[in-house]
Amino acid sequence: MAKILIVEDDSNNRDLIARIVELMGHQPILAIDGAQGVALARSEQPDLIIMDMGLPVLNGWQATHRIKSQPATRHIPVLALTAYAMNEDRIRSLVAGCDDFETKPIDFNRFREKVDALLARRVD
Repeated sequence: MAKILIVEDDSNNRDLIARIVELMGHQPILAIDGAQGVALARSEQPDLIIMDMGLPVLNGWQATHRIKSQPATRHIPVLALTAYAMNEDRIRSLVAGCDDFETKPIDFNRFREKVDALLARRVD
């Protein structure tokens, strides 16, 4: 069972993603904004982070950049999960440090494949 940090400000989306993560057999950890996501990445050392990009306090790009800039958290894979669906948004997410990119609404099968792939390649 992997620990998966879900950084999502919308409570409905956060609950849905947490349920999907639980159905996949993993433990969700929840953050409601980018700053809380950065702090929980440090303290919880999750196996994967699912990051919304349109977040309050620190947006997802800023939060990912901070996570990937810190030696204690840079190894944690980050999956951008966002309604920002343009190619420029995908590129911006990858430049910020995201390891993969997925758009909302969630395609369950594609989401599961990406989560499984990121967990399989995680190296401390």
